[in-house]
Amino acid sequence: MIFEETVVLTRPFDEALDAVKAAFASVGFGTLTEIDMQKTLKSKIDKDLEGYTIIGACNPKLAARALDVDRQIGVLLPCNVVVRQVGENVVVEVMDPGLMASITGNDDVVPIAAEARQLVNTALETLMATPVLSTEAPG
Repeated sequence: MIFEETVVLTRPFDEALDAVKAAFASVGFGTLTEIDMQKTLKSKIDKDLEGYTIIGACNPKLAARALDVDRQIGVLLPCNVVVRQVGENVVVEVMDPGLMASITGNDDVVPIAAEARQLVNTALETLMATPVLSTEAPG
């Protein structure tokens, strides 16, 4: 079962992270949370980890519509976007919004999830089309 949409970027991690937030903002998703797993695991349990950030992205209009249909859908919000270093590349993974409809089994959520999926895909396409701004090695 595929539960995420994925793109691979060839740019420095910090630049990729900024580009991801900008691409999602351009389609109406704000950043509610940002968890730096590399820093968190290092400070909490002294574990080294490659660049790994989880962005909690939210499109308020879609979230409000989904909550109007099913108040319990909040456990599936916000949309998590993972930005992680893999060798020389940065992988961006986003949960497939269609899972909201599948998990709830509520047909009224289907059009909301479909719109969210379209916006997520647009953001990912933007990332793939955006030129690399820097040639620095990932760090």
